[in-house]
Amino acid sequence: MAISPRKLRNDVYSYSYQNDSNTPLVISVLASLIDRTLVRNERIGRKCAGMGASVTITKTGSKTRVFDCHETPDMTIQSYLERIFRYTKVGPSVYVVAYVYIDRFCRSHPEFRITGRNVHRLLITTIMVASKYVEDMNYRNSYFARVGGITTKEMNSLELDFLFLMNFKMHVNVSVFESYCCHLEREVSIGGGYHIEKTLRCAEEIKSRQIEERGFNRIARITL
Repeated sequence: MAISPRKLRNDVYSYSYQNDSNTPLVISVLASLIDRTLVRNERIGRKCAGMGASVTITKTGSKTRVFDCHETPDMTIQSYLERIFRYTKVGPSVYVVAYVYIDRFCRSHPEFRITGRNVHRLLITTIMVASKYVEDMNYRNSYFARVGGITTKEMNSLELDFLFLMNFKMHVNVSVFESYCCHLEREVSIGGGYHIEKTLRCAEEIKSRQIEERGFNRIARITL
């Protein structure tokens, strides 16, 4: 797969399921960004723990913990995003809008840090909400729940909690969308390509050790 800013923009604006068999580049770019955020946050967490820093959980901070899993899921970000794409077929622009939502959420709640315990639920929630904003037709929440590895009740609850935590500020105008596209393009052009290739190689190695999932009507079960 070609890794270039032009390829990313072409996917976002003119990707066709009929003509393109590869996973859109935006998924790999987003996975690479989130992977590095996870590494940075884990490093900060270890540093704070080593210094014996106490953590004060505010009322809002406790609400953002709705995304926490009991255990860290054994699935890479790249594999998880590819799974969502494979089964839901939401367009590449949905992932850009989901990225906007994640950035807004983190800015609105600075006490929240993306970790291995909350990233998967945050992703399936933001992608589902972004799909409803961008796409004309969508799957039910129950289907997204099955794809994401959670129950329908959890999916409904996460969506509602996320909307309230965002104060229902879900609108993304053209200039904002374009600015985030440009940010993702810079991620590819100024050295991010190495990290993206590394993410892709890691995902391929994991997939080669797993049984290939077949058919869209038969969803493999995962549990978050």
